[in-house]
Amino acid sequence: MAEKISLTELQLIIRDSLYLALPDFYWVVAEISELKENYAGHCYLELIEKHSDEKNVSARAKGIIWNNRYRFLKSFFENITGESLREGLKILVKVKIEYHELYGLSLVITDIDPSFTVGEMTLKRQMIIKRLEEEGVFSMNKELDFPAVPQRIAVISSKNAAGYSDFINHLTGNPSGYIFYTSLTESAMQGSETEQGIISALDKIAMNSHLFDLVVIIRGGGSQTDLSWFDSYNIAYYVTQFPLPVITGIGHDKDMSVTDMVAYKSLKTPTAVADFLVDSMGLTENHLIEISSEIKEASQKIIEKNRTRIETLKTEMLPLARLMMSDLKNKLSGKITEIVAVGKEYALKSVIITANQQSRLISATKSFSSGKFKFIENIRQNLIDCTLSSLSGNYTRLEGSEKTLNILNPDNVLQRGYTITSLNGKILKKRDKIMNGDLIDTLFSDGSVRSKVVEKKG
Repeated sequence: MAEKISLTELQLIIRDSLYLALPDFYWVVAEISELKENYAGHCYLELIEKHSDEKNVSARAKGIIWNNRYRFLKSFFENITGESLREGLKILVKVKIEYHELYGLSLVITDIDPSFTVGEMTLKRQMIIKRLEEEGVFSMNKELDFPAVPQRIAVISSKNAAGYSDFINHLTGNPSGYIFYTSLTESAMQGSETEQGIISALDKIAMNSHLFDLVVIIRGGGSQTDLSWFDSYNIAYYVTQFPLPVITGIGHDKDMSVTDMVAYKSLKTPTAVADFLVDSMGLTENHLIEISSEIKEASQKIIEKNRTRIETLKTEMLPLARLMMSDLKNKLSGKITEIVAVGKEYALKSVIITANQQSRLISATKSFSSGKFKFIENIRQNLIDCTLSSLSGNYTRLEGSEKTLNILNPDNVLQRGYTITSLNGKILKKRDKIMNGDLIDTLFSDGSVRSKVVEKKG
């Protein structure tokens, strides 16, 4: 049987063997998977290396930076990269291999190369941008139609963030008095939970996308480190696929994250986002005022045109009426003359007519003539009445046309509870103009709704 040794002796053999075999310092590339600072100021890390699939771990080791060295390396790294040492970063570190009989193998970090991490961060961003472009989705959110009345806003932010408070106060206190409806979906806006938090928030909003006009992602100002959490392929991809325009106000004046790049619009601060929404409402209001003025002007032209026509018809009808009356008088005079002539003829021919019969004949003649005069007078009065009735009818139709134009005014139609539905800016009048999957806009008196056609019926 071989010589027996204790566990401690074995550990010491391993330690001495490693020291003799690996006495030098080594520059090692690794990714930080865990990082903790203890009460004494030491920094303990878990370093890993992943396979090419970026999912499975191929190597793992413990690392440590002693407090006297950690204070210097941390400050040095942050000043150069603008990043804090954190989980998920790839770093190039100078290490000494140590083995302890109680704590096992560890890598004591004595130096760090920040330029390597800067290059890795830049390369990572470029690779994300390139991937999105190759997939043909980079500008998809920018191609969406921006709502004419952006009042219903889904907000992704932290409830306690100063940027969120600034955004709400700036939006609700706008000098134009526009009303906005906001709904907050909370998410972490920095740290390792940022990606999953924002994606989860987007999923929740997407389930009720018909209730909103757009999405706003905002946070207060922060360091360059905070911005790097938005250089995420998954967040950016979700934004490109989102059915509503996404506006970002992440709070960085110098750089744009990948999420900013793919959003419909990127603004520097939450208050700048609020200003943009207020300005958008102002543009819509001015457009509606212009349309109302055009409708009013067109209505006035139609009314004036018809009023002129009525005056012209009135002028033309009066001479015609006088001419008709004159013609009827001439005909009446002829009839009277004819009747008198006939009466005289009968009187002369009749030698046996008594004086009484002669008197009766004269009386009958006068009565007949009087009846004809009343008949003519009635015709004359009817002609005058018809003329006045025709003029009154034309005035009434004119007033009706004016009232109809006022009723058809879009503002009045909307106020009575009706809506106006449009597709791609064109008002829909028939069902066959839309297809399943189309996005249609419905304008109410107090705003609009964008809907997606799921099924046509009827």
